[in-house]
Amino acid sequence: MTLTELRYLVSLAQWRHFGRSADACHVSQPTLSIAIKRLEEELGLQIFERHRHEVLLTPAGMPIIEQAQRVLNEVDQLCNLARYQADDWTQPLRMGCIFTVGPYLLPALVERLRTEQSRLRLYVTEDYTHVLLKALREGDIDVVLVAGPIDLPETRSVALYSEPFKLLLPVQHPWTDHTVINMTSLDPSQMLMLGEGHCLRDQVLTSCPQLLTGAEGHLPNGSSLATLRHMVALGIGMTLIPGSAVNTLAGETESCLCVRSLDPEPGRQIVALSRQRFARNSALRELMSHLHALHLPGTEPC
Repeated sequence: MTLTELRYLVSLAQWRHFGRSADACHVSQPTLSIAIKRLEEELGLQIFERHRHEVLLTPAGMPIIEQAQRVLNEVDQLCNLARYQADDWTQPLRMGCIFTVGPYLLPALVERLRTEQSRLRLYVTEDYTHVLLKALREGDIDVVLVAGPIDLPETRSVALYSEPFKLLLPVQHPWTDHTVINMTSLDPSQMLMLGEGHCLRDQVLTSCPQLLTGAEGHLPNGSSLATLRHMVALGIGMTLIPGSAVNTLAGETESCLCVRSLDPEPGRQIVALSRQRFARNSALRELMSHLHALHLPGTEPC
């Protein structure tokens, strides 16, 4: 039994004539007649009464025709659904960001998508790097924005921007008299850090290895850069923040904080990762185009 045979069946029930039904199906009359006969034999049921000038449905054939029509309707629905889903713009693109990227990139991205009247829609989630990479591998997320480089099999990596780490100080700190702070001067016991699991914490410790010495002297961890900012403002310590976060965390209106550069200057690169075989290439290319066009303050495009 094939879908073609079911279509012949429904057509003959509609036209009640082999010739007109064959014309409607764009096949020869013998082709349609043979297919109907074969289907009746397969079902073990006479569906039609053949007369010289017309065809009649048997009582036993009526529910068969009704079921065949339901099957064809469901197939049409399946095809329509497939065409709908094949449109790159139908469903939101699922994007994941690490906690220290999302708050500083998303406002600019959303504003650009709005002003450019982009068809692109985004479903955004924030999480730790290892959680986002697992979701990307398993198909739960389409693209992730994380700090690179990351070597993940079966993925494409696109560099977006690089950013330095800046030192955030309370305004009353003696170092505010200096424009640049030597990185070797940083005291681990005075550094406020993000908690375990945050990739920024690992990046800071990698970029500033002297902070690993006496790590037990670190002040209490914070759950977010915003939390660390408040502790710095209270004079509890100092912290390192990415360049993209400077305007948000210590903008011109902030009177109790100051930002200083380090020498040598540590930093990181932000990359977009997607699966190599991801099907919605048009939507992904548009997202990459908008991300590259952002030029976030405190960052350098790659």
